[in-house]
Amino acid sequence: MPEIPPDPASSRPARKQTYLILALAVLVLDQWTKWWVEANLALHRPHEVIPGFLNLTHVANRGVAFGLFSDIDSPLRTTVLTVLGLAALGVVAFYYARVDSAQRLLLTALALILGGAVGNLTDRVLAGSVTDFIDAYLGSYHWHTFNVADSAITIGVGLILWDSFRSGSDREGAAPGNDGDGPSEAAIAS
Repeated sequence: MPEIPPDPASSRPARKQTYLILALAVLVLDQWTKWWVEANLALHRPHEVIPGFLNLTHVANRGVAFGLFSDIDSPLRTTVLTVLGLAALGVVAFYYARVDSAQRLLLTALALILGGAVGNLTDRVLAGSVTDFIDAYLGSYHWHTFNVADSAITIGVGLILWDSFRSGSDREGAAPGNDGDGPSEAAIAS
């Protein structure tokens, strides 16, 4: 039998569009969990999941991360926060479009951030607030209530930080003599 040569596509990094599936999965999970919380949990009534550590508590966050700006009673609050969210989303999308497809960790991070940002932005546009429900605490100290989108954004930012501290040769897509941030010396010489 003749030997079948390997498919060159199987050795290439995943296409950038495949990372958008991760962003879509984050968005769907985020919206589904928020829908479930809104349908099943009364506002501000904690439901213990892990005693001394985790509650589910339905909160309508009119502000941004950590409840910032939630006390502002201006008709422009939602509009301003939506415009800022759209601008941030645009920056992340621009960065995503410019990242090389071989940088899988960075693309994963940006996809997590995109999915989370769209999830929270969807809430803000449709309801004027973001549904938060994960209430992590230790003793009497409670972290700010958050949601799936917030978790994805936080993990994405953490991955970007991790990627930025790795040496160039440890990054995906970095050829010998290349720090992963641009074309290798060999590519420039050819």
